[in-house]
Amino acid sequence: MKVAVSASSPGLENPVDPRFGRCPYYLVVDTETMDYETVENPFLSAFGGAGIQAAQFVAENNVDAVLTGSCGPNAYQTLTAAGIKVIVGVSGTISDAVRRYASGALRAADGPDVPSHFGMGGGAGGRAGRGGRMARTWDAPAQNPDPQNPAPRTLSPQEELQDLKKRAQDLQRHMDRLSEKIGALEKQKK
Repeated sequence: MKVAVSASSPGLENPVDPRFGRCPYYLVVDTETMDYETVENPFLSAFGGAGIQAAQFVAENNVDAVLTGSCGPNAYQTLTAAGIKVIVGVSGTISDAVRRYASGALRAADGPDVPSHFGMGGGAGGRAGRGGRMARTWDAPAQNPDPQNPAPRTLSPQEELQDLKKRAQDLQRHMDRLSEKIGALEKQKK
């Protein structure tokens, strides 16, 4: 079975990235052999629709499940429509997360766990609708009956600052890679 895991950086011993649509990488991992492929997220800096585009991109990799920290309603709907299980609230190292999923310790979510545009910071306090149900409001405490698959928690101001700094560094690395690719293509053009 193949799973896609949202990742801040390549490698099985790195942590699961808490954002699905705006993580810098996806690791596509074979749960039996732990062989993996690192795939850059081309929609990391998308102006809008990053979740949907990332979900379509991941679906093209023929995965059975996605392991991530959080997943918004558009990405969730796109993934589940493609027959992909979505497991949210995942943390720890990628290898540990894959092993927990393969052992049955992690279960698929029954809906998105954050509102639209959450990964861009625009979803705080918003609501996400799905099938007539309201997803929890982000600033309200989550009621989570499943301790094996915890819901994301609200960040403290210091944690949010650290997260924003990390995201800015990730974006800068992504911009550097894009600049390198543009330069290489321009050289080939001449």
